[in-house]
Amino acid sequence: MIRYDTISLSEYLAKLALREPVPGGGSAAALSAALGAALVQMVAKYSLGKGKTKAIEKKIMAIDQRAGILRRDLLELVSRDAQAYLGIVAARKKDKASQKKAAMEAGKVSRKIMAISQKALSFLPYLRKEGNCWLQTDVDAAENFLKAAVRTSHIMMKANV
Repeated sequence: MIRYDTISLSEYLAKLALREPVPGGGSAAALSAALGAALVQMVAKYSLGKGKTKAIEKKIMAIDQRAGILRRDLLELVSRDAQAYLGIVAARKKDKASQKKAAMEAGKVSRKIMAISQKALSFLPYLRKEGNCWLQTDVDAAENFLKAAVRTSHIMMKANV
């Protein structure tokens, strides 16, 4: 499998800019969502130790941990999306059944990016309410990255059918 999680961001962006089939929009959507999840973690970390109740601190710590898992899953999907799209490219030279199967596999990756992004979005209302007030623009940035990933993944699913 192609691995984009082991190269630098600069290298990834250089590959994204090439006239090559991968990485492309779906992979970039997963990266966008990973950026959003990382921002969720940052806000959570800066929200700890601010005189909140133990229950609030515990919830914020849980958000940090869960967002970290989501971020790692999304980073893996940066590579998995590219691999799935290569399957679509290869299937174009085959029969309709092979094309349909490749599209379904790519669709699974896009749906997973969407689902994980939506899970990360679910943390934002709590961080808006209980998070560090100085980082609310970072919450907004996380929301934009995550929503962009959801929209882009939806577009990719429709395009690859």
